[in-house]
Amino acid sequence: MNADAVMTGKKKDLRALFEPKVVAVVGASRRPEAVGYAILKNLLQSDFKGKIYPVNPKADDVLGVKCIPTVAEIPEAIDLAVFIIPGAAVPAELEACAKKGARAAIVISAGFREIGGEGVKLEQEIKRISDTYGIAVLGPNCLGLINNDPELGVNASFAGTIPENGNVAFISQSGALGCALLDYARGENLGFSKFVSLGNKVDVSEIEVLQYLKDDSNTDVIIMYLEDIGKGQEFIEMAREITGEKAKPILVVKSGRTAQGAKAASSHTGSLMGADEVYDAVFTQSGVMRMDSAEEMFDLASVFANQPLMKGNRVAIVTNAGGPGIMATDACVKFGLQMAEMSPATVAKLREKLPPTSNFSNPIDVIGDARSDRYEHALRCVIADPNVDGVMVLLTPQAMTEAEATARIIVDVDKESDKTIVTCFMGHSDVEAGVKLLKEHKIPHCAFPENSAKTLAAMNRYQQWLSRSRTGIKHYKVDRQSADAVIEKALKEKQKFLPINQSMQIFSAYEFPVIPWAFVRTAEDAWEQAVKIGFPVVMKVVSQQIIHKVDVGGVRLNLNTADDVQHAFRDIMAVGERLKAKIDGVFMQRMAPKGREVILGMKRDPHFGPILMFGLGGIYVEALKDVTFRVAPIRELSAHDMLRNIRAFKLLQGVRGEPPADLDAIADCLKRLSQLSCDHPEIDEIDINPLMVYGEGKGAGVIDARIILK
Repeated sequence: MNADAVMTGKKKDLRALFEPKVVAVVGASRRPEAVGYAILKNLLQSDFKGKIYPVNPKADDVLGVKCIPTVAEIPEAIDLAVFIIPGAAVPAELEACAKKGARAAIVISAGFREIGGEGVKLEQEIKRISDTYGIAVLGPNCLGLINNDPELGVNASFAGTIPENGNVAFISQSGALGCALLDYARGENLGFSKFVSLGNKVDVSEIEVLQYLKDDSNTDVIIMYLEDIGKGQEFIEMAREITGEKAKPILVVKSGRTAQGAKAASSHTGSLMGADEVYDAVFTQSGVMRMDSAEEMFDLASVFANQPLMKGNRVAIVTNAGGPGIMATDACVKFGLQMAEMSPATVAKLREKLPPTSNFSNPIDVIGDARSDRYEHALRCVIADPNVDGVMVLLTPQAMTEAEATARIIVDVDKESDKTIVTCFMGHSDVEAGVKLLKEHKIPHCAFPENSAKTLAAMNRYQQWLSRSRTGIKHYKVDRQSADAVIEKALKEKQKFLPINQSMQIFSAYEFPVIPWAFVRTAEDAWEQAVKIGFPVVMKVVSQQIIHKVDVGGVRLNLNTADDVQHAFRDIMAVGERLKAKIDGVFMQRMAPKGREVILGMKRDPHFGPILMFGLGGIYVEALKDVTFRVAPIRELSAHDMLRNIRAFKLLQGVRGEPPADLDAIADCLKRLSQLSCDHPEIDEIDINPLMVYGEGKGAGVIDARIILK
């Protein structure tokens, strides 16, 4: 294949990366301590079914495999090339491999973007070659890739631990952490179908890997460690398809929760929206479950990989100790689970073999002297109860406890049951044999009751995601042309901040519930417009140089007469003279009746696009930070979900005899804001604060707003 035959922009196929038949190891080494030695050794030990060509001009063979001096001398076309050579040499060798037919490459080598300077240029050259030849490149600066499919046996990594075969795929942006977690997973007896170390993501990112795993029959669960996501909208679409249509859970540990927060912004939305809030919104909308720790991720992966999904949220607890049973109950309730109510038939059955001092209501306490037979009776009774969706088995080591025998009972019952079972054998050395047996048979085990409850709750949340109502994105008929005209005029005049009158023009074009308003430049106009609008009115200064109008005395409320309006106009104009600011005019609006104040906003993220915000409005929004975010465009149900996700939602539902707020009106405004944000990429930030919301069925009104252009 020569350069003239290359198809620029050719679609890349990751099958050559995961399912190669011919692999070139460029930089294979004889030195046992070298990465080039470890890569070749792992390929050989993984029982790779294809051909391997070590490339090293200074060695005759490595690990008994004949070396080839150069890529050009390999006697056949190759599928995958693995590079363990100095970074500066990679581009030329990558191009040589591409000319030998390679459709995929793994660049283990470091010395690229992570070191800056020349490293950045080298990485750009790799990307150029990748795109020119249509070669999928994983890395650089990565640990490699493992495909545990026994029919392929691909371990093109230098991981020290070889994971057991299983149905969990693991994607890691950190190679070092990936090594540690592979070792941890082996200790937990969690098997992997695939392991992928992304490195610098010069070409192959989490998106392409997810695309491959979506249809991988060996993968049922996907776990990820991520530091960033580069293609935001693509991630959302891909993740929604995997977690929804394909019913494969995705569990993510995303680092960076404690970043310093959002950069300085001109809107409440901008100041409240940090990177972490954006990722929370992305994961929520994608059905991706964000984990607080790697331990939590592996606990839940084990449940998803080895247990059926709970059909509901009703949990039964079987325990030999009252204290842990209460701890487990508290945790279940805290995480949104329901304690199952045992049927009379189940209680009667339990009484047949349990001591009279047992607790027959949930949690089922089999008492501290319980041996394995008592556990078996209790477990079989509750697992058969139609009111039970999942069971947690707790065991504490006491003198009569048979940890290993009890574990064997659980294994046997699990084989016969279609309900979720999780275990918690508390302690260490006294329960070690039982825990070992549970893990050998893929029975999920957590060290403490709270962890077990959390995994069951997460399973229930995922089941709710799968069974949720599906809605589309509503598109309103709006006067987009009028909004375009306002924005184009502002851009032509190099305006960044749109004052309230221009903002209201845009909101009117998108048919937000805008309270009657006018923009005036003289006292006479003010009086005439006040009559048309209807008393009482509010008047606000309009100036490019004044953003916080209240702070400088630029707002007048409850104006009821011609004299009130004209005096207020003169006072507001005087504010400009005092501040030496150019006053464009005065904004007038009919005074709105008192309602509940909420805030709607948007801030455009460089990776994910427009991010919508909702929360309680008014002057306390930044102090309370009771807000929630979603990526636009939002579906119809997402708008209502945003309302339910704030802590103060009960206030909107109505308290102490207060009628519920018009939730449909708020949701309608959020959907209109979503459409406005997607239609106009020139808009960087929007605040509607407050949106005054009235009782159910009585609507809402936009009181104050600002729009900031890029």
